[in-house]
Amino acid sequence: MKRADMRSLRDLSIAELQQKARETKEELFNLRFQLRTGHLSDFSRVRAVRRDYAVIATVINEKRIAEAKSGAA
Repeated sequence: MKRADMRSLRDLSIAELQQKARETKEELFNLRFQLRTGHLSDFSRVRAVRRDYAVIATVINEKRIAEAKSGAA
């Protein structure tokens, strides 16, 4: 994921990020299914989608921590 994509993710709300995470997880499921059935031609896509999901999850956690700190102050 590029830096510009990271910045655009940080601008989204938690609800939008959770929706994006669900879509990414669904895409990862489909890719794994294609991999098992032998229909996947681009194997590197699995790793890329897995990393994208991890980045989205990280941004969600950062936002939750930031909200907790600002709410506690």
